[in-house]
Amino acid sequence: MNNSKESPSLRVPSAGATGTVALSWRGSSLELLDQRLLPAQERWITLESASGVAQCIQDMVVRGAPAIGISAAYGVALAARHAEGGDWQAEIKLAIRELSASRPTAVNLFWALQRMERVCDGCSSLSEAQKQLADEAVAIHEEDLAANLAMAEHAIEAMGLSAGAGTSVPISVLTHCNTGALATGGYGTALGVIRRLHENKLLKRVYADETRPWLQGSRLTAWELMRDGIPVTLNADGAAAAILATGEVRWIIVGADRITANGDVANKIGTYSLAVLARFHKVGFMVVAPSSTVDMALESGAEIPIEERDGSEVREIRGISLAPEGVPVFNPVFDVTPANLIDVIITEKGAVRNPDVQGMRDLFG
Repeated sequence: MNNSKESPSLRVPSAGATGTVALSWRGSSLELLDQRLLPAQERWITLESASGVAQCIQDMVVRGAPAIGISAAYGVALAARHAEGGDWQAEIKLAIRELSASRPTAVNLFWALQRMERVCDGCSSLSEAQKQLADEAVAIHEEDLAANLAMAEHAIEAMGLSAGAGTSVPISVLTHCNTGALATGGYGTALGVIRRLHENKLLKRVYADETRPWLQGSRLTAWELMRDGIPVTLNADGAAAAILATGEVRWIIVGADRITANGDVANKIGTYSLAVLARFHKVGFMVVAPSSTVDMALESGAEIPIEERDGSEVREIRGISLAPEGVPVFNPVFDVTPANLIDVIITEKGAVRNPDVQGMRDLFG
């Protein structure tokens, strides 16, 4: 086994990073914060194999489209580190296939793995592959943070707010699931925008949907925002309409797991209903995601594979029964929001207002 090449070590990129971290690259291992246990327990899992990374992605130890892609990239780097000297490329590609089977909907996963495979194909020796793949995974991680910071700036501009100028009145927003440092390389997509609003004294309050059935809003978003001193109120998913009816919320800001060529968006289940509510209450609806989430090969959301998980996630919470045993359950992880319900899509490349085929093509080619 050839382990002679030490890969770069990266805790989290420093510029603009928060105190909250979901993953940590140690050069010879990947550490993941077990998000299934938050907020009660902060436990890190150390992984030294691609198989371990794939299992953690499947089991939702790590979640959020950008963080899944970054973790998978590090998984490939680990596969190279432990490859044998014979048919090392075949070993690495076997690991890539295993990682690609871990979750079906988040396109960032496949984007990152395709990028890693291209690097692997360009290497002429195992030692070169070990270094180049580790470097590429670190680059994917760093680029994600840079994209988060750029998206935050584009979003404030799209909302018509004047950052730091003292001329804009602070606003309240509502968000769904978790799209912050826990779901990305260390700052956030939708929650990164919210974090930037707070930094520029443009935020009055965040309403955080609890986000059934995995409760990413209550377990993760509320924890992350409180940890960073950002004013947050937790609400049941079904209370969103009543909150919007008060007129306090100006924008609903969410992330995405896949965006198609016509501007349709797959995101955590419950996003579609929020978009319908936003349109009725005349509240802005913003989607924030890196360009790696955009899949121009798919014409519309009807082509997006939607993952369904076991019904026990709805019937139970941590082993405590909430429903009759054996009752049939519909448990899709995501739904698709049509482009005509979205006011603006924000990526690090800029904004697509009232997204449609032409607008998407103009920005993403």
